Amino acid sequence: MILPMLEGVALPLIRATVLVRSGNRGAGAGIVWQPGGLVITCAHVVQSEATTVELFDGRRYEARLVGRDRRCDLAALAVEADDLSAAAPGTSTGLRVGELVVAVGHPLGVPHALGLGIVQAQGNGEWLRADVRLAPGNSGGPLADSRGRVVGVNAMVVSGLALAVPVETVERFVARIGRAPSGREAA
Repeated sequence: MILPMLEGVALPLIRATVLVRSGNRGAGAGIVWQPGGLVITCAHVVQSEATTVELFDGRRYEARLVGRDRRCDLAALAVEADDLSAAAPGTSTGLRVGELVVAVGHPLGVPHALGLGIVQAQGNGEWLRADVRLAPGNSGGPLADSRGRVVGVNAMVVSGLALAVPVETVERFVARIGRAPSGREAA
């Protein structure tokens, strides 16, 4: 059960978080970035051309890889849908050490699990660091501020801290793939 004070933050995030299955290596998470079918996840989550996305309500779609940047560990998937619940992007630049953050994903197969923590460090703009507990299945899911706005994409755990790709990096990636031919990897 979600605490009433977190319900307004958690439910929109949960609805915008998808299960991504790719190849035979398990599953990860993704974020509905645009209601017209654009899903953002981590590049390491997308292991094969045979990728599916499962929404909060159980609908499943075949997904097509439309962009990947292995350097910043991002991938973009397209699904044939136009009525998806998209996440609200925020900004990572205003986050302060100690600020509350929320992570959503599918850790170890637990669907739409919620994790809470605090920002540990801003880093050098490449990664957000938070003390949110992540596990396999969280990669590609949202890291959000206390208002539910996505500030990053959860990517990995290093020395017990969650690392997320900042939302500004995600937005630059989305802008690049918007100009890239379908199916090509973004530089």
